[in-house]
Amino acid sequence: MLYRYGEGRGRIPTERLLIGCPVCQEPEVLKLFLRSLRRLELPGVQAAYHFVDDNHDPRSKALLEAFQAEVPNVTVRRPQRQEAEMQYRGHNWNEHIIWKVAQYKNHMIERALREEFTHLFLVDSDVLLHPKAVRHLMDTGKEIVSQVFWTRWQEDAVEQPQVWIRDFYTQFDQKPGEQLTQAEERARTYAFFAMLRVPGLYEVGGLGACTMIRRSALEQGVSFRPVRNLSFWGEDRHFCVRAAARDIPLFADTVYPAFHVFRPGQLEGGRDFLQRTEPD
Repeated sequence: MLYRYGEGRGRIPTERLLIGCPVCQEPEVLKLFLRSLRRLELPGVQAAYHFVDDNHDPRSKALLEAFQAEVPNVTVRRPQRQEAEMQYRGHNWNEHIIWKVAQYKNHMIERALREEFTHLFLVDSDVLLHPKAVRHLMDTGKEIVSQVFWTRWQEDAVEQPQVWIRDFYTQFDQKPGEQLTQAEERARTYAFFAMLRVPGLYEVGGLGACTMIRRSALEQGVSFRPVRNLSFWGEDRHFCVRAAARDIPLFADTVYPAFHVFRPGQLEGGRDFLQRTEPD
């Protein structure tokens, strides 16, 4: 454990945070994402960044290089080969891409353990962060906690959080054997949404894309390796099942919601979010 010295207080343990992100992103979105990272408020934290540069657009590669030149403790890894069909920007995902990204995240877990980081924060490159959010997630003391953001997965759909209660993406509670009508399922789903609109910390069954993991959870073996007898799509589901199997609770925090630039039409909304949340 590293220490820093506080006036009249002797040695104070220093928290070490690794911020990890696989990046294959449009330059306009990536520019906003990196801007949100530059303004993070992390008092008492030694922060390092670990990016996997999976970009195909040279402008995005240049943005990561500029960030590395300007910000201390930035590592940019580049895969040995990149293939056009492997692009996952624009949410054009397939099974091969999912497990490639899962492998990147597992490498970040290995680095966090090897280099004695106290926390690992994994975030997608289209998620814009409030300046206080990351420090706040560390301060919750929870082993695994995600900052909530809201997304319209289809343009005409209702906004939904990236956290859920059970299974693949079920967002209503249901007791074993309980039969619900569609109206009851909808009412319980909206009750879950209403709860998450109130700033607070809530236990959930699944999460991802903006997640703080304490070292204690990493040491228990949580990872993004596929669970062999589970057919759920997406590496975050397998991570959450592995955590639950180890009796590690999952939490969603809604105090400092993030902003998800899910489609190009939301770029202006992302700029507005950054302006509204600028530090004083």
